[in-house]
Amino acid sequence: MDQLVTVAPLDGVRVLEVGNFMAAPFCGMQLADLGAEVIKVESPSGGDVVRSAAPFQNGESGAFMRLNRNKRGLAVDLKVARGKELFLRLVRTADVVVENLRPGAMAKLGLDYAALREINPRLVYVAASGWGQDGPLAALPGLDIMAQARSGLMSITGEADGDPVKVGVPICDLACALYCALAAVAALSARERTGEGQLIDVSLFESAMSLAVWEAGKFFTSGEVSGRLGSAHQSSAPYQAVRAQDGWFTVGAATQSTWHAFCVALGLERLETDPLYAEGNNRFRNREALIVEVEKVTATRPVEQWIGMLESHGVPCSPIQDYSQSFSDPHLLARAYFWDAPHSTAGTVRQLGSAMRFSQTHVRRTKAAPLLGEDTRAVLHELGCPDHEVDELVARGVVAEPQRAARK
Repeated sequence: MDQLVTVAPLDGVRVLEVGNFMAAPFCGMQLADLGAEVIKVESPSGGDVVRSAAPFQNGESGAFMRLNRNKRGLAVDLKVARGKELFLRLVRTADVVVENLRPGAMAKLGLDYAALREINPRLVYVAASGWGQDGPLAALPGLDIMAQARSGLMSITGEADGDPVKVGVPICDLACALYCALAAVAALSARERTGEGQLIDVSLFESAMSLAVWEAGKFFTSGEVSGRLGSAHQSSAPYQAVRAQDGWFTVGAATQSTWHAFCVALGLERLETDPLYAEGNNRFRNREALIVEVEKVTATRPVEQWIGMLESHGVPCSPIQDYSQSFSDPHLLARAYFWDAPHSTAGTVRQLGSAMRFSQTHVRRTKAAPLLGEDTRAVLHELGCPDHEVDELVARGVVAEPQRAARK
């Protein structure tokens, strides 16, 4: 179980994160959870834009404090010569740089991979972007919803006769970030053999495309183009949300054995011998009529009764919870998934847990996100800058230390 310990999988790895919004910060969060020392590098004039995202807890963004946990904070202006010099000194000590600026932005600063590898050939440089570092779309802005749209995700999300709908969470941002973290760890492993770092190019677009496993199976096999199916599965039935007397629940009777158990639980044994539903592919082809038959029964009892009955028959099922229910789910509480992180000014900040559980090298649970520039002085001390030099840099606006802006 993840807990506060001194040993973590990426102990001894130093990561510099230069980013905004989701992809680079969520990647950095994963690496920080795994024990890497992640230094979040932000502009002294405001920092990551998520810092201004409501709602606020004692003046601090709720989203930012969770997205940037377990990190150190350095505020330095990378657009001025002295700021670049400090960053380059830091790069010499780093193992990984993660950034999600628009392609070419780091090159304009003289801080792209080509420049950084000259001073640190062992550096792993992870560049996250909307469309990738090259190609016809590379220079365009690329946000999560654009990647969801172009990748086809929005064409299969929502009800069959409804409007295009995006996935409720920024799935392309998050998938891109997870690929970035995985690639960084893989490149560190490769470095153990080669002695050299490398450039990693991960895009939201291609991250989204990689999720289209069922859709690719259809199209590249038969030419069939998938469409919106609501909550239904791409090839199995019943595998979707069904209506109960007081709400909805999900069921996944995708195999012959669970289909049999499902029919027994609902008293629909007659459907097992009906040629429309007896075989899995037929059930999928006739799923609309099948769900009508199913909901004639499920609409007569409340969700809780159906969940108990289906579980007792071994049928995969679940109630559909809102987040107030999910955030207090007894199963997650029993596994100590949530944890409370201290924050310099906001106090205690409830955190989502890590999905990764190690038997020996546990993930970190240390603190909520840093204030803007919270560790600036400490990091510069580590680079050999005495207090009077840090004071001068602060006075000139090259770096910044914490200053809380009142927000409501």
